[in-house]
Amino acid sequence: MKVYDLDKELQKLKELAGIVDTSGRKDSSNPQSSPLTYGGTERAEYMRKHNILPGTDEWFKLWFAREALTGEDRFPRDNK
Repeated sequence: MKVYDLDKELQKLKELAGIVDTSGRKDSSNPQSSPLTYGGTERAEYMRKHNILPGTDEWFKLWFAREALTGEDRFPRDNK
């Protein structure tokens, strides 16, 4: 008969399910601390600040510009 440590098993299941933070970051309470959200957060703030509406040419440039390939500036209003 095998004896299981339920706390360890529960922790393992949570990690496998992605419920707990295993990245080693100090502040896991802030879901916005993911490096993948920085660009989106910055763009959304820029949209609100400059009243850019979805579907406009400026909106498409903001979200889909490939600065490394084309050299276009996705935040032109901040540079004026």
